[in-house]
Amino acid sequence: MAKKFSKPELSRMINGDIVKKDTQVEEEKRRFDMVLLEKYPEYTRGTIQKFIKEGLASINGEVITKANYAVSAEEEENVSMVIPEITAEKNRPPVLYEDDNVIVFDKPAGMLSIKKGAYLDETAVEDFGEIVHRLDRDTSGVIIVAKNAETKSKLQKQFAERKTHKCYYALVVGHPKQPHAIINVPLARNLKKPTTFIADKDGREAITEYKVIASNDRFSLVELKPRTGRTHQLRIHMAHIGTPILGDPVYNPKSPKADRMYLHAYSLEITIPEGKRVTFTSLLPESFRDAVK
Repeated sequence: MAKKFSKPELSRMINGDIVKKDTQVEEEKRRFDMVLLEKYPEYTRGTIQKFIKEGLASINGEVITKANYAVSAEEEENVSMVIPEITAEKNRPPVLYEDDNVIVFDKPAGMLSIKKGAYLDETAVEDFGEIVHRLDRDTSGVIIVAKNAETKSKLQKQFAERKTHKCYYALVVGHPKQPHAIINVPLARNLKKPTTFIADKDGREAITEYKVIASNDRFSLVELKPRTGRTHQLRIHMAHIGTPILGDPVYNPKSPKADRMYLHAYSLEITIPEGKRVTFTSLLPESFRDAVK
């Protein structure tokens, strides 16, 4: 009489009906770009993926060009990356004012304020001092940087406490319904596009005062005075009232053809070290006024 097993699965194994699984747990592996990101945190994931694609990353001396390559725990000990040398000449933007503590630049449109950890073979404002506040790449005008940590802290505190006064000029498409008004519309991060923001009643307070300076049948030149300093505030507020800024690639994607985004940081009033209250001004580019003649 055949012996009966109390464990049917064991019986089936003995009879060869099922194959015993390997009890060894499969080794966990990680993406190559994520391993490098952990090792080189000063760079963004996008920059690291660029380096990988260009053949600058390797494992045990062997070049790997796929960011999603599965790296074993053993291989992680031998990943490396060659950082290319930045060769671009650092062209200092025009200086409006400079002393032992600060530099005030007249930033041209197209120049980055800060590189956000990315490798870029181009000049940015941060190459010349400590960033205190930022202007979008396509915004021109007054920007101040600090030459030392103490000054940076003092200036940033003024921005945080709203003790600075800023004035911008923008060329917008169309005509605001009121020639002079205050826009009080809260802003929040756009979860569908995390690098952008949207008008949201549950967002953070954002207030902008605007005044129409000149206009023609297509455009209006407006003076903008932000009372808060939210990211993209002026761009979103002007788009929200139906008159988006000319050339804004994000908040006015259907903008008429333009050679730049028409937003200019005209002036900044701030207290610099030693208690000196100063207003720095950048002349409005002629193209702004020419567009409304």
